Amino acid sequence: MSVQKDQLAGISVGVVGLGLMGCSISTCLLIAGHTVVALAPIPSDMEHAEQRIRGHLEKSRQEGMIQGAASEYMERLTITENYAALSGCRLVIECTIENLDIKRSVYARVEAVISGDALLASNTSSIPISILQKQTTHPRRFFGLHWAEPSHTTRFLEIICGADSELELGEYLYELSHHWGKEPTLVRRDIRGFITNRLMYALYREGFYLVENGYATVEDVDRACRNNAGYWMTLVGMFRWMDLTGVAAYHTVMKDLLPTLCNDTAVPRLIDDIVQAGGRGVSNARGFYSYTEQEAKLWEETFQEFSYEIRDLALRYPADVVKKKLRGEQENG
Repeated sequence: MSVQKDQLAGISVGVVGLGLMGCSISTCLLIAGHTVVALAPIPSDMEHAEQRIRGHLEKSRQEGMIQGAASEYMERLTITENYAALSGCRLVIECTIENLDIKRSVYARVEAVISGDALLASNTSSIPISILQKQTTHPRRFFGLHWAEPSHTTRFLEIICGADSELELGEYLYELSHHWGKEPTLVRRDIRGFITNRLMYALYREGFYLVENGYATVEDVDRACRNNAGYWMTLVGMFRWMDLTGVAAYHTVMKDLLPTLCNDTAVPRLIDDIVQAGGRGVSNARGFYSYTEQEAKLWEETFQEFSYEIRDLALRYPADVVKKKLRGEQENG
């Protein structure tokens, strides 16, 4: 399914759920030129959604991501609690909590008002798409759209096909997401956790193992991530990294190292203790680190600053950076 850019920008998109990610996804879609209907299934979302989205847009202008004033983009935004407002949307993205009953209820209300050929997607990060689409009337038009926070600055997006999804529609979403400024991955075969979460949670599990068994502190593990993987992952992924640094060496290490890695299936004690004690991280200043309220607020602000600065660097090194250099050399040669 091929669609021209002017057609892509003209699509009206709905976002259901206006927490942190729902607001940043709405911002991304507004920046891409869409008319956005942002629906708050929880009344409290109405209190902060407009301010948060406007703040994202104002910061995006300060950082040179957009040229117009935030108010120009906000003109294409409707924030509502009325599901009927989604009736004209060609795509609706659900961003509610990871609860199957809640998502099922949302899908029923959305499908009652959208057209039969509109697309429906979930921003779930943990529930398989093949399970979610069985809660819908038209599973062929249902997909996963797995975003990263903040959604309007990152290149990341996974488009996941469930067992009953129509691949052509997935390919259409793949094309559409380039218009959103993404370097997307089309996951053609559903698997729990998709690609990125499966990779990252293997890393998290090993980090917990190292801390809980006294090999390192939380600070040590974070420092290792920042100064090793964090140094190269913005440019390349794991397979390109092995190509760049010597495939045979990794083969040798794997033979002895892989059998020693943690493969526990239980939730690690360290994170369980924090959650059971009510810790949520910087949002309530209680997590793996100790924070004052001021420190927690500054970490949130610093992360936002970093997300814009790392975006500028990443855009200088897109996935096809070497192909572009080759074309330039050929043209100049």
